[in-house]
Amino acid sequence: MKLIPEIRDGQSIELLKELHILTRDGKLNQDTRRKLKQVYHLFQFIEPILTDDTNLVDMGAGKSYLGFIIYDLFFKAKSEGRVIGIETREELVEKSKKLAEKLQFKRMNFLPLSVEDSIHSNLLPEKIDVVTALHACDTATDDAIRFGLEKKAQHMVLVPCCQAEVASQLKKHKGPQLGSNVLTEIWRHPIHTREFGSHITNVLRCLQLESHGYQVRVTELVGWEHSMKNELIVATFKDLPTRHPKERLDKLIEELGVEELKNRFN
Repeated sequence: MKLIPEIRDGQSIELLKELHILTRDGKLNQDTRRKLKQVYHLFQFIEPILTDDTNLVDMGAGKSYLGFIIYDLFFKAKSEGRVIGIETREELVEKSKKLAEKLQFKRMNFLPLSVEDSIHSNLLPEKIDVVTALHACDTATDDAIRFGLEKKAQHMVLVPCCQAEVASQLKKHKGPQLGSNVLTEIWRHPIHTREFGSHITNVLRCLQLESHGYQVRVTELVGWEHSMKNELIVATFKDLPTRHPKERLDKLIEELGVEELKNRFN
């Protein structure tokens, strides 16, 4: 019998307790309820693109909430398919390994690799079908995109977080541009620099994905009352024409005066 109405059918109660989403006595507090709602909602976007033999990589996995729940709800009942968590913090990797072993999630792997190492590592399958990144802070989302592009992933599902790099470049070049470009008023005030920088970062990411032939959809993950870091980018490779989005990407970078970041969005 289900302990909490929000918990999906088939979900391991033991897993939720180990992830500290449920307390030891099976309770769900307001903070963990929001976290679970976010992960479940993201799973609704991911589940339709999964197949029995999907290789899914969760970049910047952290404590691997997303990877564990995807495996529990989908892969656990399959005979193939794999979930691989990539995380640079070795202590988190070791904890995830122990939990996967305890729960007998045999086709979950966790690797303490940088994005560069993960691209070239023979510890990963040659074919990567899906790349996910949930609340990957600052440039970690760009790392996930780069990994997905290098691996020619069919799908990428990304929830960015805490984006500061573009904002710092906008701030750096704001002074010289104020007199010549009226659009600089959009990010003249510091709070606007931060918010516009976050927004434009995701715009550049979408154009980057489109310039590699992906079809991109942008939506909200959950209601804003649950999370302010709420933008969801879903990209599927369709081998679409790339010239126009590449031209738009280069033009936007030039107009914003952030040419120093051009290589990041190639």
